[in-house]
This record gives sequence, structure tokens and C-alpha cells, in this order.
Amino acid sequence: MTDAPTEREGEGAWTKLRRRKVVQWGIAYAAGSWVLLQVVGFLVDAFHWPDAAKQIGAIALLTGLPIVLTLAWYHGDKGEQRVTRAELAVLTLLLLLGGGILWTFQHRGAPAQTAVTPVTPAQVSAPAVAAADARPSVAVLPFENRSRLDDEAFFVDGIHDDILTQLSKVSALKVISRTSVERFRDTKLPLRDVAQQLGVTKILEGGVQRAGDRVRINVQLIDANTDAHLWAETYDRELTAANIFAIQSEVAAAIAGALKAALTPAEKARVNTIPTQNLQAWEAYQLGRQRMAKRTSGSLAEAEAYFRKAAELDANFSLAYAGLAETLALRIGYGGASPADGLARAEAAVGRALEMDPNLAEAWTAAGFVAEGKDQYDRAETMYRKAIELNPNYSMAYFRLGAQLRDIGRTDEALVLAETAAALDPLSGIINLSLAGVLEAQGRFAEAEARNRKTIEIDPAMPGPYFNIGLLRAYAQGRPADAVPFLAKAIELDPGNPQYRSVLANLNLDLGDDAQAARVLASARARWPAHTGINLVSALASLYQGDEAAAVRYARKAFDVYPRVQFALVILRKSDLARGDYRAAREWYVRAYPELLASGSPNIDGVNYFAAIDLVPVLRGTGESERATLLLDLSEQFIRRIPRLGASGYWITDVQIHALRGDKAKALAALRGAKKAGWRGAWRYSRDIDPSLASIRNEPEFKAVFADIERDMARQRAELAARPKDAPLDLSATAAR
Repeated sequence: MTDAPTEREGEGAWTKLRRRKVVQWGIAYAAGSWVLLQVVGFLVDAFHWPDAAKQIGAIALLTGLPIVLTLAWYHGDKGEQRVTRAELAVLTLLLLLGGGILWTFQHRGAPAQTAVTPVTPAQVSAPAVAAADARPSVAVLPFENRSRLDDEAFFVDGIHDDILTQLSKVSALKVISRTSVERFRDTKLPLRDVAQQLGVTKILEGGVQRAGDRVRINVQLIDANTDAHLWAETYDRELTAANIFAIQSEVAAAIAGALKAALTPAEKARVNTIPTQNLQAWEAYQLGRQRMAKRTSGSLAEAEAYFRKAAELDANFSLAYAGLAETLALRIGYGGASPADGLARAEAAVGRALEMDPNLAEAWTAAGFVAEGKDQYDRAETMYRKAIELNPNYSMAYFRLGAQLRDIGRTDEALVLAETAAALDPLSGIINLSLAGVLEAQGRFAEAEARNRKTIEIDPAMPGPYFNIGLLRAYAQGRPADAVPFLAKAIELDPGNPQYRSVLANLNLDLGDDAQAARVLASARARWPAHTGINLVSALASLYQGDEAAAVRYARKAFDVYPRVQFALVILRKSDLARGDYRAAREWYVRAYPELLASGSPNIDGVNYFAAIDLVPVLRGTGESERATLLLDLSEQFIRRIPRLGASGYWITDVQIHALRGDKAKALAALRGAKKAGWRGAWRYSRDIDPSLASIRNEPEFKAVFADIERDMARQRAELAARPKDAPLDLSATAAR
């Protein structure tokens, strides 16, 4: 006799299912699942777990249902209609498995209450960043100036900023950064609403009064949900730098104690450190910080002067040197300062800061920014992570590291870091701009534009979001005509930023308005004769006009300032290729991108993939065909990870790859797809000049695609000419599509 169940004649389907216990097992499993989900729902609400937990739990338990039914069917008829102990054990195991998956999801990457490990991409996804931070949270609102004298305002703000900074050094606390709390200066909103917008549960309020050689500071810690005062203190001291820093340290320790957040020995040492004994140096530093936050060419020049003054007043003031280093590096991009000179001076300043205080998060962040400016990406990442380790609440370290990873193509990691920075400083303009940049790099263009619009709401006078929206309109939507007014607005808000002029001129070139591009470039070259972007676009304009000698001259000026600027390299190697001098062309890449020619397999990323493709015709000319093939293969692998469109997109590099491989059909198909998607960036270079496309340039379909683009640009140019000069900017969500 066999143990297998036997079928019975005339037996109905329902009876068969019951006999094989499929019905009983299904009912038992469903009942158990329902109970487990009710428990999960209660825990989600009680402990503020993410709502996605319920979805994950349901999916896990639904996955177990067919397993249960299959087991029941094959377990079959053993003469018992009830669920046996063995069967109950199987059901319980499956329920526990579903619950275990849910529990793992909930606790993955969650920090402890009394200590925090910096968030890493492997631990938590971007949307869960804020929810995963279970630390006690506090926002320090701007202090009231009780002296009632306008010239005391910066002093009061300095006290507020330093107390906030001291609190941020306590890793067991989540502390919102200054730029976000600044939005609630003199607010009339209930504290509960303020706390909700900032994502905190506790609020620290205070007031400062300076009279002669005395200072009085009142502070109180409030539970935003109940308005209960958790702690309050008044400090009345002689006005000295030592006393000010002593008060700040006492406040930080008291609040940590009130929130049951323990300070580590290292944190106690950092909190009790007195950065300077010179009150005037401290005041100059505070003014420098305030100016640097504005992020315009003019405000950064002022910030540099204040940081220099602070360092002159106290040669051992490490924070002043860290601020000076960051400002010098920022002035390269925002003000057109010489990269070589600016980075050299910044490196000297940050070296001085770290020499005096090797545990200063601000200094490590500035050091990473300098290293990044020198294309030392691994070194920069190490420095940024060191800053995060020293101060897990320092939003600028997350912001800087996220921006670097975005640029090299590690956008998933970048998004986690940008979200973390935004959770620590939700109303910071520059941090919201960075988050928008990461979203753009992932091809999430509507979300990126929405984030830029939010930044404009935060600070309408900030030029960055207008510039970013212009880039989105031009390179994500193929609408350079719509981008021009946004670039004009950015220039209006910061006329001292040369980057805005170079992009505006480039948009004019794409539109076919060479005369307007020439006017923009002429005035920009007069003001910034050595600026890389200005010379680069000037080279491109000269090339379009057939003046190759001028193009080479401008490209060489751009290359001498920054060798890794891509289009300058393209123009310089073009004249070498025309002469058949492949060795000379190769030498440009040796100087600019040595990693592409070093032995072994190079790392292709967002910085060098474009150059790798352009290097291929050169390598074929020098007989290095295997290397050329490797670069094509690696570049193709990389561009699969990034979107086609956007300022960070790969545009038509897939067309170049197919054309260089001799696959005309694939190249032309990719070109059609790019045109239809909205690609328009530097289209004239691709149509007329790019040697990578030589094999398909005379194909009728190639010419037809570019004829369509040229007609589109003519239409857009006419629309822009007809736009009233005083027409408002279109910031609607509809325009972003």
C-alpha cells in the first residue's frame, strides 16, 4: 500500500480540497496573517515606523500563502481532518518567516538612542533617512536681541550659531542646522508647527543682552508637543571670549542631559574646547560665516576678508582658517578666481586649521572640498567621511560628499547623502539645490525642478535655483529658448558669476543666435579673460564660425587653467587629427586624463567617460586598438547607469560608440531616439565637427535628423525674440514637463 493519497470517484472539487486540507490550511494561515498584520499596524503607529512596513509585511505574508496551499495539497489525505501538530508547526514557521522579513526591514540601519553611526547607502534608502534617525531631535531658534541695538544683531547671531554648533557635536542628538532655523526668526507660528516643519520634537529658545562689559544669556528648552519647559537657565557673566564659550559648553551639556543623550569623552573634549580667546576674532569669524552662506560672488569676497581678519587677530583660530579655505575654494566657481592659485591658498589654510585642531569637522570638510577641486576623489571622500564621523550632525559634510558622488556617477549613494543633509538642514537653499542636482542626475527631472522651485520659495534672491531650472529646460526638455530668461535672472541676482555668462552664451549658440552669443562672450572675456568656461564657449563659437586658429587659441587658454575641461581637449586634438599627428593628439590626454592610458583596466566614471570615447580615434591612429575597444566597452557599461538627458546626461555618446564600432544602423537609431527624447545640447558640434561621427555624417538619415533640430531651433529662436522683455518667469509645474 502506498502513502500517496488516492482519488475518489464522483468527488467534487470542494470536497477534494477539504479532504486534502487545502481549505483548512488556507483558513488557518489567513487568520494568523491577519492577527500578525494587526500587531504590525499597532507597532508602526506606536513607534513611528515607516508606513511602508505594512506593505512589506503584507507582501511577505502573501508570498507564504501559495507555499502553504501547495504543501497542503501534496501533504494530502492522511485520514485526519484537523490540522496536526506538525502542520501547525509549518504554519507557525511561515508566519514567523514573514514577520522576520518585516522585522529585518524595520531595523536595518536604525541607530541607537544614545549613539549614532553615520548613515551609509548600504544601510538605508533615501526616503527612509529621516524616519531612520531615532535620536532625540532639537532645533535652536534664532535668539532674541534684547539689547535692541541693530549693531548687536551679529553678536547675538554668533552666540546662537555657536550654541547650535556645540550641540551638533553631540552625536546622540539630531540638531537642525542654522540655515533652516533662520527661517523662523521672529516667527509667530506655534512651536508645534515650527517643530513639525523642522522635523524635531524639542525647541531651544533664547535671548542675549550685552551691556558694557557684561553679557546675559537666557535659554529654555521646550517640548514642542506639550509646550512644557524641560530646562531653563540664565547666564550673567563678564563679556570675554572664554566666558562666552564656557556658557555655550554648559548649555550643550545641560541640554544633552535633559534629553538623556550621553556625551562620549571625545565629544566632551570637543564641546569644552575654546576656539579663540579673542572676542574680536570670534566676531569677525561669525560675520564671515554669515557672508559665506549667501553664495554669491560678492558675499564670498566679503567672507574671505572677514576670515582673514579673524585669522590675523588670532593666528591659532582653527575655525577661521577652515572658513577661509572653504571660501577660497568656493570663489573659483562663483567668482572666477584662478583654480591653481585658489586651491593652493585654500590647501595652505586648511592645512593650518588641521595642524591646530585635527578633530575639527569643518576643517576636514574644507580639506575634502580642496582635494575634490584637484580631482583627488578618493582622498576627498575619505576626508568627507572623517568629517561625518567627527560630527554626524554637520550637514555640509553630507552635502559635499553627496555632490561629489553625484558628479562621478554614484547617484544612488549621493541621494542618500543629499537626503540626510536635507533632514539635518531642511530649509537650506544650497542643500536643497544639491538634492535637486542629484534628482536631475538620476533623470527625475520633474522632481528636480520642484525642488528648485522650493529653493526659490526659501530664498527668492538666491541665483542658483534659477540657473538650475535653466539647465533643466535646456538639457532635459530640449528648450534652450525657455532657459535663457532663467539664466538672465541668475545673472541679475549675481552679476559677478562668470559661469552664468558662459552657459547663457552656449544657449545662444545652440539656438543659432551667434551674434548674441558673441556679445555675451565679448563682455565676459573683458571681465574674466582667464575663466575656463568663458574661453571654452569662445572656442566653440569660433569653431562654428570657421575660425579654427581662434578656436585653438581659446581652447588652449581653457586647457592651461583646467586640463580636464572636455570640449577644450576635443578642439585641441581636432587640429592634430586633421594633420594626422596622432601622437600629438594622444599627448593631450596623457596630460589631462592619464588614468585612461595607464596599464590595466581604467575606472570609467562620470568625470572621464566622455574623454574615453573621444580618445578612441586617437588610439586607433597610434595602433592601440585593443585599448580603444576596452574604453568603448567600459564607457558603454557606464552610460547604461545614467539618463540620456539633463546637464549630467550622456546625450548622444551611445551614437558615438556605435559609430566608432562601425554599426551605422544602431548609431542612426540611437540618434533618432535622442532627437525624439529632446536632446539638443551642442548639436552643431555633433552635426559638423565631431570626428567620432564621421562614419555616419553623410547618411541621409543623419542629415534629416539634424535638419529637424535646426528647424526646431529656428522656431525657438523666434519664440524667444517675441517674448516681452518684462514677461514673468514661468515656474509652473506644467512648464517643467
